[in-house]
Amino acid sequence: MKYIIVLGDGMADEPLAVLDNRTPLMAAATPQLDMLAKRSELGLAYTIPKGMKPGSDTANLAVLGYNPKEYYSGRSPLEALSIGVDLKETDIALRCNLVTLTEEELPYEHRTILDHSAGEISTEDAAVLIEAVKKELEDEIYRFYVGTSYRHLTIWDQGQVIDLVQPHDILGRVIGEYLPKEPRLKAMMKRSFDILNHHPLNIARKEKGLGKANSLWFWGAGTKPALTSFEQKNHVRGAMISAVDLLKGIAVGAGMKVVEVPGANGTLETNYEGKAMAAIKVLLEEDYDFVYVHVEAPDEMGHQGSVTNKIKAIEYLDQRVIKIIMEKMQESGEPYRMLVMPDHPTPIWCRTHTSDPVPYLLYDSRSNQKHSWLYNEEEAKISGNVVMDGYTLINRLLV
Repeated sequence: MKYIIVLGDGMADEPLAVLDNRTPLMAAATPQLDMLAKRSELGLAYTIPKGMKPGSDTANLAVLGYNPKEYYSGRSPLEALSIGVDLKETDIALRCNLVTLTEEELPYEHRTILDHSAGEISTEDAAVLIEAVKKELEDEIYRFYVGTSYRHLTIWDQGQVIDLVQPHDILGRVIGEYLPKEPRLKAMMKRSFDILNHHPLNIARKEKGLGKANSLWFWGAGTKPALTSFEQKNHVRGAMISAVDLLKGIAVGAGMKVVEVPGANGTLETNYEGKAMAAIKVLLEEDYDFVYVHVEAPDEMGHQGSVTNKIKAIEYLDQRVIKIIMEKMQESGEPYRMLVMPDHPTPIWCRTHTSDPVPYLLYDSRSNQKHSWLYNEEEAKISGNVVMDGYTLINRLLV
C-alpha cells in the first residue's frame, strides 16, 4: 500500500459576496476533487489545537501526526533545519521576512506594511539584499541566513523566546504598535530600512513596477526542535515535496526524505507537474511508502487577498497535481490511499490564518464507496464527520 497526502496550504476559506456566497473552493472548477469526493470519506478536521496560534507550522505538524502541543517549539527552528543551520541549545531562531513598507517621509514607526512577501521576491534577489544586511548588522550575537523567496532566518545567540507579530496578520496597518519590544531587534528592523530602501536592487525593482523589499521583519521565535522519527512513529518511509523551508525543516527533523523539485518556488507559478511526478518517482521507483505533497500557492493568494488567483491555485492543484498523481498511480496498478486537505483556512476577507476546521477527503483506490459529495467546506460539514484532534487524522490514512 502507498500513502499520499496532498496539502493545499490555506485552501479553505469563507463564503464571499463576490462569489455569490460561495467559497473559492466551491467556485473553483475541481472535477478531480469532486470525483474523488464521491468515492471518499469527507469531513472536517481541527488542525489548530485550542489556545495555539493558527499557523502553517502547528497545522502541518498536526497533519503529519505530531501533536503540536507536544512537539511545537517555534516556527523558525524548523526552517533552520531545512537551511542546514545546526542550532545550539541556547540559540533562538527567528523568521526574518523581507517585507514592503511605505516610503513616505515619516519615522519608521509610522510606516504602513503593504506586503509581507515583498511581491514574492525571488530567492536570487533576496540573497543580494540579505547579504547587504549581513554586512551592516551581523555580529557574534545575531547571524543571518538566506532561505527561500522572502523567508529568511536570524539566529540570536543566548536569546529569548519573545512574542513577535506575524507580518501577514497586520497588512495595511501602521506598524508602530506591532514592532518588537526587545530594543536590539527593533533597532535592527529600523536600520534595515535605511540599508534596503535605497539599495540599487530595490531601485531597479521599483522602476520595473515591483514592490521594494525594504525592511526586515522578525517573528516566529523558537528553540531547537526535537521530533520523533516519522518512520519509527508510523512504520512507513516518508518523503516531503515542498518549496517552503518550514515543510522541509519538519521533514528533516522527522527523518523524512526531502525532494527538491526544479521550479518549485511556493508561488502561483510553481512547478505543479514537477511536484506530481516527483511524488510518483519516490513512491514507485524509490520504494517509499508515503509522500507529502505541499502546495503553497492557495495560501499566498489568500494573503494577497486575490479571489481570482486563489481560485486559480485551487484549480491548478486539482488538474496539475492530483489528476497526474491519480493517473500515474492507476497506471501502475499499485493500491494507494490519499488524503487531500488544507492545513488551515486563509480567508480572503482577513488575508491571514484562522483556526476554523478544514475539509478533508480520504480516498482508497480499492474502495467502491459512492456518495453525492462535492469537495468543499459546506459539504464536508454536512457529512457529519468531525476529527477534533487533527493530529490523529493520519491514523485514518495509514491503515
